[in-house]
Amino acid sequence: MTTLPPPATRYFPGNSLEKQCYNIAEMFIENIPIVNDRNRLGFNLYKYMKGEGDKPEILVKSTKIKIIGITKEELARKLSEALTKIEKS
Repeated sequence: MTTLPPPATRYFPGNSLEKQCYNIAEMFIENIPIVNDRNRLGFNLYKYMKGEGDKPEILVKSTKIKIIGITKEELARKLSEALTKIEKS
């Protein structure tokens, strides 16, 4: 029996809201070492920007991500600052 090749991956355009939110999560690669945690954070940031999710102050606590070298409050503040840059552009 043979297996089929995996489906092709479609990436978000560089200027899309989804890509910008996931890029914000990737900025914290030293502080959030687990890839899946960064993906979860990016998804929740995207939901927040669409008006469906919680603020970064709540997200940092509720997503149960592993944080190294930075406090949850400081991470939430930096996320809020990065999100305001998206809103302005």
